[in-house]
Parts: sequence; structure tokens; C-alpha cells
Amino acid sequence: MNRRVAGIDVHKRMLMVVVGVVADHLAEGEEVAEAQAIRFENRRFGTTTSELLHLITWLQERGVDEVVMESTAQYWKPVWLALEPHFKQQLAQAWSNRAPTGKKTDFKDAQRLVRRQVAGELTLSFVPEAEQRQMRMVTRRRVQLVRDRVRVQNQLESLLEEARIKLDSVISDLLGASGLRILGALAKGETDPKQLAALADARLKCSDAELVDALTGQVSEIQRRILKQHLDHVSQIDTQLGELILLAAEGMRRHESAVARLVMIPGIRVVAAQQIVAEAGPSASAFASAAQFSSWIGVCPGREESAGKNHSSRCPKGNMYLRRVLCQVAQAAVKTKNSFFQQKFQKLLPRLGFAN
Repeated sequence: MNRRVAGIDVHKRMLMVVVGVVADHLAEGEEVAEAQAIRFENRRFGTTTSELLHLITWLQERGVDEVVMESTAQYWKPVWLALEPHFKQQLAQAWSNRAPTGKKTDFKDAQRLVRRQVAGELTLSFVPEAEQRQMRMVTRRRVQLVRDRVRVQNQLESLLEEARIKLDSVISDLLGASGLRILGALAKGETDPKQLAALADARLKCSDAELVDALTGQVSEIQRRILKQHLDHVSQIDTQLGELILLAAEGMRRHESAVARLVMIPGIRVVAAQQIVAEAGPSASAFASAAQFSSWIGVCPGREESAGKNHSSRCPKGNMYLRRVLCQVAQAAVKTKNSFFQQKFQKLLPRLGFAN
């Protein structure tokens, strides 16, 4: 029985779809030149829901076994979700289907997808199951909100500098409990440095005189209103972060054992464990080996060999969310007293030349 593979060149408003009928003797892994004999049927579809339903019917009528498409921005996602219950799908990285200069057309791109998939020449992306995609959505949104909070804090520091308020120079956390109380009073119109300093926690390391001096400045009405907007933004972000913590706990209830095992590793806490599970899955079963997993994350040297020499050891891009959290937990692990990671790191320090 002939193998039937559909290739989809994805655009925002249209899909260029080809169905290739592959003869039995063209096994996967053969040269592309041999696969030129594949017979193609072309058709154009839209990207609305009704058009996607027509696409599913058209592919089923032609007995398609497998669908391969390019990872074009975010536009591949609705197509993938519509076809997911009906076909085996593969998502190819766009650079692996690059056309020769001057040889590019939409249908040729889709045909090239089929030929290179049959020959095993495409670089495919890992697309997790629906449950894991939902977990990723929550944990990645949490990362984005944390970044937004840091960005607002930087804007607050800039605003205070213009008002000659040096609060961030004498307290460690500008958006901590003491900082928020002082900034809230400033936003409401309080200008007396002594009254503002009295709102600080007694456990602050700076003296009262230093705090009063740091709070002596001149805040204009415009600056006060912008300060209030920044504080409202911080409050909104904190509320949303709290909601996401509950969503993450609820969504990962089935995988509590995996999270618990990860938390036992020095440097990993619950938030980091949830991020790892969401990105790699509870068992990382999609990866055949540790080397493949490391390459997917982007934490191993690259290899670009020619004539027996490696011309580039640059790391691949990988999964930036997982790489970020692993770098953070690695920094925490080497600072965990009497842990294996700290001992190993201390032995490597002379050779690495690492500076804290």
C-alpha cells in the first residue's frame, strides 16, 4: 500500500496543501533525487474553522496517513489543533525546508516538505500533548508576569531618581513590604521624609537618619500620578501571579509525585519543578537519551564538522524557558551547603575560572 503524506505551507490567511503519494519502494531515508517520482495533488484552503473542516475532509478522502507542516510564527497552531484528532502530524523547523535561491513558490515549499520528510531530512520540533501544552501556558505566563514586574520596578527606580528619592539605595527590595508602604504614601501626597521613614519596618539594616536622607526629594504632581499607576500595575501583577500559582497547582495535581521528586534535588523548589515538568513532561519520555534531551534544551556544545574538524561549538537555541530555569537552579544548587553539587563545583572552580 502506498504511503500518503500531506505537506502544508502555512500562512496567516491561507494554506497551500499538497498530498504526495509515495511508492512502496521509496523507503524513508532514501535520497531526495529518488523521491522526485512522488505524485502530488495540490489545493489551496483558507484558515477559518469552516475551511479547516473542509481540509480535514479532503485529506481523509485521499487516505492521508501523515501531515507535515512548517512552524510558521503562531499560525501553525490552529491548523495543528484542528488536525490533531485525525492524523499523525509532524512540525518541521522552517530553516530545514529552506528553498534554493530563486526557487521558492508556495506549492513548491509544500512539495519540498513532503519530499524531505520522506527522505528523513527535516528537523522536527517536539510538540507535547494537550495536557502538557496547558501546563506550559500557565508556567510560561508566570515567567512573563515576573519579567513584567521587574520591568515595572526598573521604571519605578528611574522615576524616583528623577524625583531625587534614593529609596532603592538604602533598602534591598524596593517592592517589599516597607518599600510598598512608603511608595504608597508618596503616591497619596505625603512629602515629610520623617513621616515616610516611620512607615519602614524596624528590621531594615539602614539607620533612621539614612532613610530620612534618602527620602528627602521633590515629587511633582505628574510624578506622583505616574507613581500611583506603577503601584497599581504591580498590585495587578501580584494578583495575577497568585491566580497562576493556584492554576499550576490544580493543573499538576496528577503529577505531584514527579514534582516531589524534583524538589528533593538541591536547588530546585516547587515553582522550578513545575516549570521543568511543564516543559519536558513528567517523565521526559519524548527523549531517547540524556544527550538528546541536553541538545533539545540547548545546554550542550554544538557540532559543525567538516574534514574531521569542528568549525563551531556554539550551543543551539533550544528551549529557552527550560534552559533559563535550569541555569537558575544550578546557581542555587552550588550554593546549597554540603550538597554534592557544591562539592563538585568547588573542585571545578580552578579549571573553570568561575567568579561569583
